[in-house]
Amino acid sequence: MLAGMQRCLPDSRKRPRTASGRRAARVRTLLAAQILELRTDAGISLRRLGDAAGVDAGYLQQVEAGLREPSISVLAAIAEVLGADLSVRLYPNTGPIVRDHIQARMVEELLRIAHPRWRRMTEVAVYKPARGRIDVVLHDPQPAEVVATEVHSQVRRLEQQLGWAQMKAESLPSADFWRFADNPTVGRLLVIRSTRATRELARRFEATLRAAYPASVAEAYAALAGTGRWPGDALLWANVVGDAVRILDSPPRGVMLGR
Repeated sequence: MLAGMQRCLPDSRKRPRTASGRRAARVRTLLAAQILELRTDAGISLRRLGDAAGVDAGYLQQVEAGLREPSISVLAAIAEVLGADLSVRLYPNTGPIVRDHIQARMVEELLRIAHPRWRRMTEVAVYKPARGRIDVVLHDPQPAEVVATEVHSQVRRLEQQLGWAQMKAESLPSADFWRFADNPTVGRLLVIRSTRATRELARRFEATLRAAYPASVAEAYAALAGTGRWPGDALLWANVVGDAVRILDSPPRGVMLGR
């Protein structure tokens, strides 16, 4: 009896109160409109479409109403009968919201060394123009400064990650805390793990990174520690050895960026 009740419970991914549920509803609505339009233009009844696609007509009616979420195989069968191409694709937006264990420790160390003047917020959701989460937001009420911080243990696609960071920083006014923030200036901080690969990346693309994060490492670290004003968009390095993480107050050896 309990198992049957559990099967009847709605999947949380489809509940309208969740972000994934709202997105799924939008996709279902769009698909429903497209199927209805193609079927109507072709002059095909629901029953005839269902017979040709091997899908129950009653189920199809619910799909067209946006009430059911068809599988890819069902959509492929419908598309074939309607003479349409089916394409399913994931478009990169603002990056994943799940951290690896090294990122989590880097965030913990960043929060530990931040001066009490900084109000600390993690996993800050933004909604427009970009939708996503900012790893850490630091807010200094006096003098009204906010620093949108991204933390990465590795960098796979530099331009993409720089773009994500920029979009999310620009979306900060849509965050819930913003209405209490007294219209602060927004700065950006990138914290990356110091590895052979990331140091080589910083050397190869120094001009690109310097344009995105022109402030010095020393000034950014000092501001974070509470001994100075935020100097502008900056990049800090994290040294990770085993379980120990240390945010560096200067660039690692061989890296000129941020000196």
